[in-house]
Amino acid sequence: MGRIKSALELVLERTESIKTDKASIGLFEAKQEGKRIANAFVADPSKSLESELKKHPKDQQQSLKQGIFDVLAPQINLPAGKDDLVRIEAVCMGLNLLIKDGHFSTMLKQFMQLLSHYLGEVAQFEQAIRQQYAPKLRQKEEELSRRLGQEVRLDPFQDPEFVMFYNQNINALKANYQAHVDQVSEEAARLWGEQS
Repeated sequence: MGRIKSALELVLERTESIKTDKASIGLFEAKQEGKRIANAFVADPSKSLESELKKHPKDQQQSLKQGIFDVLAPQINLPAGKDDLVRIEAVCMGLNLLIKDGHFSTMLKQFMQLLSHYLGEVAQFEQAIRQQYAPKLRQKEEELSRRLGQEVRLDPFQDPEFVMFYNQNINALKANYQAHVDQVSEEAARLWGEQS
């Protein structure tokens, strides 16, 4: 009668021919470390990205940088507010360190100026939208006040009609700036591809 093999023995037999490539594992781990470094840098831009890179061996540098690029590149976008602008500025500083190109460096500076301008324009747009919609909102408040017998104040964002009007106008503004965001993203990817 034949011997019955355990599940472990069967697995070991089947995986006997598979050898681990320690170099590939090391490069994968370096890439993951690069991602961790990039996230820490974006969270606290006072940390030196360059000094973090220097702590690692030369043979891991490209994988580290790839991990950093993989975290930074997708974060090139339109800011939602001032805090986002600070984050995007850190992203641009990191990309500038990875991609050593004078034209790209100038492009990033112009991009940051454009984003500041964008936030200012969003604030102006928002104020203009509220002013334009204010008479209609007052009319709705008066109608509700008459019905309920007490004074009612509405937040414009509670009114679906205002939200639709607001989104339509803000999305038109965003569309004007999105082309610049796409251009910077594409240029970063192109230059990174050339360097890698």
